[in-house]
Amino acid sequence: MNTLLAFYQDLGPALSLLVIGTFLVAGMIKGVIGLGLPTIAMGLLGLAMAPVQAAALLIIPATLTNLWQLAFGGHLRALLVRLWPMLLAIFLGTGAGTLWLGIDEGQWVVRALGAALVLYAVSGLFLPTLRVGSRSERWLGPLCGMLTGVITSATGVFVIPAVPYLQALGLGKDQLVQALGLSFTVSTLALAGGLMWRGALSGGELGASMLALIPAVLGMLLGQWLRQRISAVLFKRVFFIGLGLLGGHLLISG
Repeated sequence: MNTLLAFYQDLGPALSLLVIGTFLVAGMIKGVIGLGLPTIAMGLLGLAMAPVQAAALLIIPATLTNLWQLAFGGHLRALLVRLWPMLLAIFLGTGAGTLWLGIDEGQWVVRALGAALVLYAVSGLFLPTLRVGSRSERWLGPLCGMLTGVITSATGVFVIPAVPYLQALGLGKDQLVQALGLSFTVSTLALAGGLMWRGALSGGELGASMLALIPAVLGMLLGQWLRQRISAVLFKRVFFIGLGLLGGHLLISG
């Protein structure tokens, strides 16, 4: 247990409370709308620590909550058959981006993270519902996967352009939730591999990430309870507005 707590002892009480609060809020948002945990975690933790450190903390909470999300729905095999080119491209794009860019502690990474959050918020608020035809899907899926992988490798955020693309496929509600979980799982595992390759994900970071799973799961359960009692549409709008403001702050302040 001392090994698991060493990371938080080095952070100090203030940053440790920020980590706990961040994953509680991020888990709650994911419980309400089915996404947002890594995005919120990277955005809020990016205010106080290096993005590479924040990315290491989200690996286990993101992986396990995404596996939970994709495990239910009954469409996993069909989605794998349909989406494997995009998923493979995410993995390859993250690997190529790790070699080319990679998350480091430079100011440009913080600004890139802010830009990714702003772009995601704008697309969520203003992008009309698009539709991708089967012929376009053949080349657009791998392209979106490759772009998502490169952005993931640089910022730890893996929602652009994967989420708008998946929403444009005309999937049913359960299929979309499961497809998002599948895409996010591949992205998280690819990001973890890139962080390990760069020496940024050792036993200490994995132990700290394991402990961050506790508030993330508690938040997700709270979010699922809230989902039955609030307007998901209004909540999502507020989420995107807040995300845009957070991204704008990171983009400007660096």
